[in-house]
Amino acid sequence: MNMAMLLLANARIVDGTADHPGDPVNVLVEGGTIREVGPKVASAKAKVLDLGGRTLMPGLIDCHVHVVAGLADLGRNAALPDSLVMSRAIGIMQGMLMRGFTTVRDVGGADFGVKLAAEEGLLPMPRLVISGKALSQTGGHADFRGRFDSRPPQAVGPFPLGALGRICDGVDAVRQASREEIKAGADFIKIMANGGVASPTDPIHFFGFSREEITAIVAEAAAAGTYVSAHLYTDEAIRRAVECGVHSLEHCNLIGPETARLAAKGGAVAVPTLVTYEMLAREGASLGFPADSVAKIDTVRLAGLKSLEIMQEAGLTMAYGSDLLGAMHRHQSEEFVIRGRVLKPKDVIASATHIAARLCRMEGLIGTIAPGAHADLVVVEGNPLADLSLLTRQGRHMPVILRGGAFVKRKALN
Repeated sequence: MNMAMLLLANARIVDGTADHPGDPVNVLVEGGTIREVGPKVASAKAKVLDLGGRTLMPGLIDCHVHVVAGLADLGRNAALPDSLVMSRAIGIMQGMLMRGFTTVRDVGGADFGVKLAAEEGLLPMPRLVISGKALSQTGGHADFRGRFDSRPPQAVGPFPLGALGRICDGVDAVRQASREEIKAGADFIKIMANGGVASPTDPIHFFGFSREEITAIVAEAAAAGTYVSAHLYTDEAIRRAVECGVHSLEHCNLIGPETARLAAKGGAVAVPTLVTYEMLAREGASLGFPADSVAKIDTVRLAGLKSLEIMQEAGLTMAYGSDLLGAMHRHQSEEFVIRGRVLKPKDVIASATHIAARLCRMEGLIGTIAPGAHADLVVVEGNPLADLSLLTRQGRHMPVILRGGAFVKRKALN
């Protein structure tokens, strides 16, 4: 069964490389891999699914998720038993897959066991690229103890599955934490280099870690052949992170033009996550998001669209991210529409296909419809380049979704 052949006929490819759908082609899938793509590709051995000129996209990629964040209150989430967190994470990931996201990059929380569960395919879940636990200083964006909680942070693992991060202070400690996360299966290292909305004691403008600590973490990641991703909002914090060698810049709502140009020149990638602030402002309080955190939302929310313009003009590469928590995960695809208010549809789609694939270090394997790539494919009714909302509504306009050549959704094509 693993080597079954499937021919997707009369497909018009939309992959973020052109501003119009491609001419009809056939895509031959064998097992979990795309074998051939072209107008005359055929096989007598393959089952044929005629798409009738419908849009065919590579599986979408979200580069900023927290699949273990079943609760919006991240402090409470970290106190839940691992079994409950994993059960909820499976549901969260299945929802992502049914929205067409066949790969997600977890930037704090998921461990190697969650990644293995996704790879084993016992339940339908997206591919996972993980940072393990995000690194935070005392009082930083992964410290949820509150002002009156003086208990020492947990110093050694295993850490609760529901905890998005771990606390470490000083150059020696951050080196050890980086090495431990890489040993435990992290694909890259995530740090909290600015204050955040969800955490209780760090206003947005706070710096996270010293330059010496960030530089040490970057060196450890480089020694392991990977990179550092950083939670960042303010222009000064972003500039400092870029100067220290950070590659992946998460959020970036308050970035300025000069810093954006510096980041672009250094080959950094930004991962905006505008949808999470829209939804936190709308639904956060009713879902248990702490009042102190709700009060911080507009500081970054109102600057979001302007940041896209600044980064686009500077030539700073942007990948797709959502960063949703708890019941708000269902809004994951709305980021397409929000970005489409400022950016061209082709560029928005590119952020969730080939650009995201490069950031995941899986270029040529995901985010593309080409020979040798994983057969992660999404059929869309209509043209997303003309209407990005076709990628929303919980996959309503996606009658067919394949992950590794296997159907995870298959509705009749009229």
